[in-house]
Amino acid sequence: QVQLVESGGGLVQAGGSLRLSCAASGRTFSSYVMGWFRQAPGKEREFVAGISRGAGSTYYGDSVKGRFTISRDNAKNTVYLQMNSLKPEDTAVYYCAANSRTARPTVNRYDYDYWGQGTQVTVSS
Repeated sequence: QVQLVESGGGLVQAGGSLRLSCAASGRTFSSYVMGWFRQAPGKEREFVAGISRGAGSTYYGDSVKGRFTISRDNAKNTVYLQMNSLKPEDTAVYYCAANSRTARPTVNRYDYDYWGQGTQVTVSS
């Protein structure tokens, strides 16, 4: 089992940047594919980015490609989401999630076993 705690959310103007962090408990962090999802009010939870266990493979949702970068540090049990060129439509609660079911990142939220509590990102226009 792993527990996930996100941090780094906040209020930022359009065009700005934020870096989210997700700290994981436990000694098996490197055995999980990690992902970031987001959910805006009244909308479905949306895949944002995913990274393989050894960080050799990354995958992004179409709406964030070229603007967001996912990375991980297995020595620190932490996964990051660098968000640049933020837009008002990026406003959402951002969740990190751990996936023990697949070898590569997937967009399917049901492949992810563990979730953090979420961190709010608000982008003003």
